[in-house]
Amino acid sequence: MSDSGVCVVTHPLSSAGENATRTLLDILASIGSVSLVTADLPEDSSIRDTREVIELTSKGAGENVLIAALRFLLNQVRMCLVLRQRPEQVVLFFGATSYLLPILFARAYGKTVLVEPRGDVPLTLRLNWEQRMPSIVAKWLAGSVRLLESAGFVAAHRIVTYTPNMAAELGLDPNSERVYPHGARYVDTERFSVQVPFAERGDVVGFVGRLDEEKGIRELARVAKQLPDGVTFRFVGDGPLYEWLAAELAEEIEEGKVELAGWVDHEDVPGELNQMKLLVMPSHPTEGLPTTILESLACGTPAYATPVSGVLDVVKEDETGFLMRERTVEAISRDLTEILVAEGELEVVSARGRRLIEEEYSFSAAEERYRNLLATV
Repeated sequence: MSDSGVCVVTHPLSSAGENATRTLLDILASIGSVSLVTADLPEDSSIRDTREVIELTSKGAGENVLIAALRFLLNQVRMCLVLRQRPEQVVLFFGATSYLLPILFARAYGKTVLVEPRGDVPLTLRLNWEQRMPSIVAKWLAGSVRLLESAGFVAAHRIVTYTPNMAAELGLDPNSERVYPHGARYVDTERFSVQVPFAERGDVVGFVGRLDEEKGIRELARVAKQLPDGVTFRFVGDGPLYEWLAAELAEEIEEGKVELAGWVDHEDVPGELNQMKLLVMPSHPTEGLPTTILESLACGTPAYATPVSGVLDVVKEDETGFLMRERTVEAISRDLTEILVAEGELEVVSARGRRLIEEEYSFSAAEERYRNLLATV
């Protein structure tokens, strides 16, 4: 890596994107100098206090598709102007993999260009757009974004994915010399640790995340109603379906079979995970590798998750967790019952999950991976 460091370029950041970006900046800063070029950074973001940040605009993408497209183009032009003045030799487009114009500009300007997708952005956009416009239009627009992303992959010197399975799901060959399939984020293994020994935990299974439609919350509510006596389902998080969930499960909440924790600060998430024997995570193909799964395993809490993208490289059946092959209420309820019955085996799975995080997803392990990546570009 050049002594001039790395310039990380992102699209407008949501809270989840901000967390992922912060961890990446932490890793890169341990290797050399790093700066961030972004837009619409949350006002309370701590990134401003610790890193050099160049903000293109304070405006987000916008709700209107035409306005979003215009801002998308303007942000790319702004990025080109900023990159022309940056001293860093390496430019890493984190999540902003469809920003073809600045990718091409950076290459033409003699920069080393890396692109690192955070998930399947075109699919995410299509699912969101289908709620606001005809399906055929949403598919066409998402297809256009995918073409831009594919062109960005071709134009970049190297493509970084969280795991090999994530690369494959994005249509990339994880064995290609141009693909670096080991760019997963790290977990703070001191904060996220086993605070409550697994054998001392109650029969609590739970969900941690945003309570909305795409997370399968309505299905999980029905699952919570069918769990055996003595098993508690705990929902941790907030979102559009919180009030619906409270009303739908009012009887179970009154009986103590279901608990709604509401929104909790990230600092308190380790305590929540240490209450559980199992994390239930119906992840979507849009996600690269949910941070919550890594944090859960770090706390010795096995995950029961859908086998999508990078999840398959972390949640290994009967070794570090369990795979949700079917997303029907009946199948999930059956699997949860079977998993909890084998309590002795579950404790072994818990220990393996913690060991996996310590060995492959600690800060030092992530630092070593990125050091190796930057040494070869």
